[in-house]
Amino acid sequence: MDTMPQPGDTIPDIAMETPDGGSVKPSDYLGRKLVLFFYPKDNTPGCTTEAKDFTGMKAEFDSAGAAIMGISKDSPLKHRNFIAKHELTVDLATDAEERGLSDALGIWTEKKMYGKTFMGMVRTTILLDESGRVLRVWPKVKVKGHAQEVLEAVRAA
Repeated sequence: MDTMPQPGDTIPDIAMETPDGGSVKPSDYLGRKLVLFFYPKDNTPGCTTEAKDFTGMKAEFDSAGAAIMGISKDSPLKHRNFIAKHELTVDLATDAEERGLSDALGIWTEKKMYGKTFMGMVRTTILLDESGRVLRVWPKVKVKGHAQEVLEAVRAA
């Protein structure tokens, strides 16, 4: 794929590692809506706020029939620490270093900051329907108010 998915598309069913060392992939959530929020790094200000916002609204997402999974390339150990430090209740997954889901979707890409070029995650959220098809994509997410906007889209879908 290597490009941002569009509504109606399916996404690659690539396995990722869970914080406890297990494995998870998007198809594990078939039968309910799935919010995938891709974020750059555990325990950084924007990523922490985003994960805490989704955690704070998890019950509302549950009642709207949607699961939530945060995805970064941080290790399972870093995810465990992130979960413990911030009492997160949303699912987290570690994307593969190479050829992971974020790579396939074009979300892991070249970024520039302070004149340096590096590979990084573009903060992106994808909402999938019960059959695994893309309902909506939020590219280059601004964190403030984002979880609420996603919840409204889940309820409207």
